[in-house]
Amino acid sequence: MKKLPIYFLIGLLGIILNACSSPEKKPAQFELLPSPKEITISGQSTLDLVEVKASFDQAKTAMIEQDDLEGIEMISFKYTLDSGLKEEGYLLEITAKEILIEAPSDAGLWYGLMTLGQLIEDARDQNADLPLVKIKDEPALDYRAVHLDVKHHLEKKEYYFELMDRLAAQKINAVIVEIEDKLKYELQPKVGSSDAFTIAEWKELSDYALARHIRISPLVQGLGHASFILKHPEFIPLRDDPESDWAFNPLNEETYRVQFDLYEDALKAFPHANYLHVGGDEVHTTGRNSGKSPLELQLIWLNRVSEYASNKGLTPIFWDDMPLKNAEVYRSIYDRKLTQAQVDSIWSANESKLNRYIDLFPKNCIYMRWNYDMPESPGNNQAIQWFTDNGLKVMGATAGQTRWNLMPQDQSNTDNIRDFALISIRNKADGLLLTLWDDDSPHFELYQRGIAIFAEYTWAGEKRSSDQLHQAYRQRTFGPALASADFEFINALEGPVAEWKNMLLDKGRDRNRLRKLENPIQEAVISFPDLDSAGKWSENYQSKIQLAQTNLAKVDTILKQISQAKKSAVRNTYPLEVYEQVAQVVQFSNRAILTLAELDEPSGEKRDIALSKLKEMEAEWATLLANVEEVYGKTRQLNKPKDYILDQDHHVHLANQALNFRDWQFYVEGLFLEKVKRELR
Repeated sequence: MKKLPIYFLIGLLGIILNACSSPEKKPAQFELLPSPKEITISGQSTLDLVEVKASFDQAKTAMIEQDDLEGIEMISFKYTLDSGLKEEGYLLEITAKEILIEAPSDAGLWYGLMTLGQLIEDARDQNADLPLVKIKDEPALDYRAVHLDVKHHLEKKEYYFELMDRLAAQKINAVIVEIEDKLKYELQPKVGSSDAFTIAEWKELSDYALARHIRISPLVQGLGHASFILKHPEFIPLRDDPESDWAFNPLNEETYRVQFDLYEDALKAFPHANYLHVGGDEVHTTGRNSGKSPLELQLIWLNRVSEYASNKGLTPIFWDDMPLKNAEVYRSIYDRKLTQAQVDSIWSANESKLNRYIDLFPKNCIYMRWNYDMPESPGNNQAIQWFTDNGLKVMGATAGQTRWNLMPQDQSNTDNIRDFALISIRNKADGLLLTLWDDDSPHFELYQRGIAIFAEYTWAGEKRSSDQLHQAYRQRTFGPALASADFEFINALEGPVAEWKNMLLDKGRDRNRLRKLENPIQEAVISFPDLDSAGKWSENYQSKIQLAQTNLAKVDTILKQISQAKKSAVRNTYPLEVYEQVAQVVQFSNRAILTLAELDEPSGEKRDIALSKLKEMEAEWATLLANVEEVYGKTRQLNKPKDYILDQDHHVHLANQALNFRDWQFYVEGLFLEKVKRELR
């Protein structure tokens, strides 16, 4: 008999419960996330839900505090070593009389309890009984890690503790923190920013996470991406290029003294680490014109830091892009048009450049094959194969966020996350990392859907379609009422947000790249109508006007959906508030373009109305911005300290261009309003 997919079985449960329920009970739709490997439903339980919830809470506390699980009413726990399950697997059964969770490990018992918690939550939300159910479950990938990039800002400390609870509920078992200057280093105190958390504060979070079966490991950028260190005058002698704060000189012994000091303190802050991520990406060095090749220099550095990690009992992780770039095979990874034969030809011509240094590639290192666009490309698979064929360990890295501001795009990068997870499962990889880059710093709550998508695919593989997975995310996050496609506003908002980025700029100008312009208002901000040439401006900006009109109507509909969602959600309304503020920001730019179009009308009356609107825009924006900062500020430390030193901004990260939130996130809006004031004089 063909096995039915999980989403069909869970949907069928609603029909079963509807048929069997007493009149006062409602039919239930259960949406587990991530999907279990096997589930069999045979009806509904008569267990008292209030009592089950009390027992669940007692068991969860006992697990976190490592207390005895004996004597917990209604839930029995059993270690089972001969079940054939992976270490983190579990068996969960709800009968008419009790609940049984069996597993080969503490982690397995925890994940069984997390699944029970979701069933309880759905039953309570829908005034339904628990199902009579048998679940056999285990992860498709053993290592399921989320990357926290805190280099440009920190959230408020309590937010990270809450985040660990949410990750644990989704069966995420690892976090890699890109710590940069957000640790108060004791051995190199100059490096830590004045708002950084102390070693003790990060250790408290690390302990908290471990109690929930999440192991936090640090990422301390090295060789390149070193501006957080090398921007300080004291460290200029360590630069590979004295004029650039980007990269260390790998032939300077002092480089390693500084890097190892930073590692030492980071490992005190994250004492349960099993990995030390050393970075190493996007960098060419010369060793102060030593004559050595960039690849040889990088491998010299990589061997030194890998030896350090090994001596600490840790496995080093290294971004793998630069060896591939130096060998001129990197292009084959990011060109979908290349056939397998063409990829083979590129590798055949250039692989010797890698093989020449194969003995220098440390064997204890994990080479992290990051690909945020096309993990399914023949070139990406060829790169993975090269590392594997040469006895080197490789792990993938996908992304829930790259260079997008305000909110993630591409349906939270669903396809990329799915494809790389499936490739990793197929290749029997140890795990996968979900990077969450802070380059343009969207609000972290807007990463949550991407995290849920990652949790699903790395634990369960492909059991749901994208639409079904997004529906499950909405139910788990907000409650069953929002599971309906009527509340799928996130995907609809992505397009208007992407177009918002440069809506108030002239063609060819980019929000990230205005700081070096001598006169950005004149050179980049959209021009204003010439009142002596009515209609000319509208002719020049016809496509932008049409886009603003379309998006204004679309986002108005989205705002109504969000308003209704806030009323219908049974929990977690805060992310909805954040999305609402994002939508309001987009609308300001749409209205600004349409007001300029009205100003371009030949009618004097319409011009007068448009001028009146323009005069009111500064006050309108001030109110809007205050609302944004109030909402964002509930969880985020908005501004950098006044003594913070900005670096040279090699990769034009918006969040790296000013100390105050409004001055980098909404720099363009400020320029536009300044231009309005000048035009109205």
